[in-house]
Amino acid sequence: MTKKIWEMSALQAHELLKKKEISASEILEISIKRIEEVDGHLNALPERCFARARKVANHIDNNSSPKCKPNLLGLPIAVKDYNDLSGARTTFGSTIFKNNIPQDSDRTIKLLERNGANPIAKSNVPEWAGGHTFNPVNGLTRNPWDISKSAGGSSGGSASALASGQVFLATGNDLGGSLRTPAGFNGVVGLRPSPGLIPRGDRYMPFDTLWVEGPMARTVEDIALMLDSMVGHHIGDPLSFKSKTGCFIETLNKDLKPISIAVSEDLNLVPVDSEVRKVFRTAINNLSKNGLEINDDIPDFSGVLDAFKTLRGVLMASMLGDLVKTHKNSILEDIRKNVQVGFDAKSLDIIEAEKTRRKLTINMENFFEKHNFLICPSASVPPFSVDKPFVTEIDGHKCETYIDWFSITFAITMTSCPALCIPCGFTEKGLPIGIQVVAAPRHEASLINFGHKLQTIFGISNQLPISPRSF
Repeated sequence: MTKKIWEMSALQAHELLKKKEISASEILEISIKRIEEVDGHLNALPERCFARARKVANHIDNNSSPKCKPNLLGLPIAVKDYNDLSGARTTFGSTIFKNNIPQDSDRTIKLLERNGANPIAKSNVPEWAGGHTFNPVNGLTRNPWDISKSAGGSSGGSASALASGQVFLATGNDLGGSLRTPAGFNGVVGLRPSPGLIPRGDRYMPFDTLWVEGPMARTVEDIALMLDSMVGHHIGDPLSFKSKTGCFIETLNKDLKPISIAVSEDLNLVPVDSEVRKVFRTAINNLSKNGLEINDDIPDFSGVLDAFKTLRGVLMASMLGDLVKTHKNSILEDIRKNVQVGFDAKSLDIIEAEKTRRKLTINMENFFEKHNFLICPSASVPPFSVDKPFVTEIDGHKCETYIDWFSITFAITMTSCPALCIPCGFTEKGLPIGIQVVAAPRHEASLINFGHKLQTIFGISNQLPISPRSF
């Protein structure tokens, strides 16, 4: 049966645009129709920019040859509501910014627009940060695999919109798992890149390496397509650099064979739900059956979670401290507590956290001298009920804070290594489970190449997109 346009991968739709078998305006209207059909069940894209997108599509159609290459040629995308898009509300999920309309897109989005992306909507987020997407401005986002389940966070709106076929590509960003967790929950693909590969906007602390921007899509090849339009150096982001890879989409065709892959269900660090462990083991068995060398020789992550929480607190205090002081009663209590962690951190706490990160960097260097990739789950739990603000317990282990349940991604953040989240299987109730595949810093090309092989082995991407389901 012939695929409908909205069912196609971004790469397939891009080929139609390249061959001029469909126009930017036509593909835009297809996405708009899909949004109007299904998003009432999900609330993934609460802020629509249809009039703006129609002007952009018309401009693309009336200019025969794009100036920038690679170019997305008008593919409709969703922009996360932590990113500025000119002329559209950026709320951060906060009532303080419910009427905030920036005049300019931030660096990340401006680069995507210059390279042919057409933002069609803003995707929903938690208020400022978190692993479950709900806020007092735009409400709750649901998971299309089961609308009674969480879409994860903080890029939950982007992931839900992708899984349900509303857009072809979406932006995400990731501090402690904000891109990887929702990718896993919704059965889509997300890349947390090395710091500096994608330039960031002014909202970020310029020398912070914890919070990065990244692409989200339904397939690994779509991630490569989008990444090609996101990378680059910008003078306003001192960590950004010009990638030497050239074209990431071309790396898919190279025959790169990994020598050794280390795997772990929990990084010897965190509790993991028994159902996640079961799906993960099945996935790893599939890799072994396909001739990949698997071992459990993982790096030592001891002390990393406490170090991350300290550094995250300092970052949150740096970014949001002034806002909390002036709008204390308008900010979620959990966010206020996170900011206070930063204010309460002693010099010795920060010194010890940085020493732990240095030790981890050495551990990772030694690891990558022997192995190509590290694989672990993308979350410790399956998608949970939308009625729960966060997970409080995992297999009998109590979670101390509202972010503890996705600690398995914190540890990878601290390495500054790129991590690709790929769906690897399903729970007995049909909910997606994802893995994160970690490569050495700035090795996105080999990571994408290997991820493409894993995608073929697991065979889940061909089940997307889906229409919202209820059970």
